Amino acid sequence: MSETPVTVPSLRARKRRDGSTPIVMVTAYDEPGARIVSGAGADIILVGDSVANNVLGYDDTLHVDIDVMAHHTAAVARARPRSLILGDMPWMSYHLSPDEAVRNAARLIRAGAQAVKLEGGRARLPVVEAIVKAEIPVVGHLGLTPQSVLAMGGFRVQGKSVDAAGALLDAAKALAAAGCFAFVIEGVPDVVGAKATEALDVPTIGIGAGPDCDGQVLVFHDLLGLGRTTPPKFVRQYADLGRIATEAIAAFADDVRSGSFPSDAETYHAPAGLGDALG
Repeated sequence: MSETPVTVPSLRARKRRDGSTPIVMVTAYDEPGARIVSGAGADIILVGDSVANNVLGYDDTLHVDIDVMAHHTAAVARARPRSLILGDMPWMSYHLSPDEAVRNAARLIRAGAQAVKLEGGRARLPVVEAIVKAEIPVVGHLGLTPQSVLAMGGFRVQGKSVDAAGALLDAAKALAAAGCFAFVIEGVPDVVGAKATEALDVPTIGIGAGPDCDGQVLVFHDLLGLGRTTPPKFVRQYADLGRIATEAIAAFADDVRSGSFPSDAETYHAPAGLGDALG
């Protein structure tokens, strides 16, 4: 496994049609998670606004702000991962004006991100152009955009009609021209993921977008079995760490209650005579 840090230029060139290895992205929200993800060889660590529902207990991603995202980005950066750190711009951090978007993107960069991600189609063109002009690399996010959950009426597959799929492809091309160096494509039929990948000269990273994208991303808690809800259809769970952790803590509780923990080997012993001296 290479120890060379992953960079934006190296990722921008990763198109499968040119023979490149698919990109691997996994979320992480803290230093231990970042160490695990980077140690496993992921190309990108996404410090996702999904911290809201995977770590902080909310039902959606709308409840975190730029302060929360900068806090978690800094924690990930302390792991000094080989993976590129991609900071998620939360809801209302880039919606009011390009100037405010640039300031908030800069906060994530100062916290340790090497690029930022934001959601939305053509409406985001001025924001993307402004952030890129500030020399901050940008990843777009199209399809099922979780920050639009209220407008979408829930977490629903997008791009199912000809018009909707055409609008997504049009937005992707426009955003790529504005400077996005990659895209997350989420929750769309496989043919839409494939068409977006074919149409773009920058890489696509799918999550529920079929097998033909230039890479794939999953949430740390979903692929390790740490979530509190049933994962979406597109998730493959690679471990059941939630069950393992619960069983381990239950065993500790049993040992405490039975008096078998701590054992003699797990106890600090006093020098000879200390107990007598203390009366």
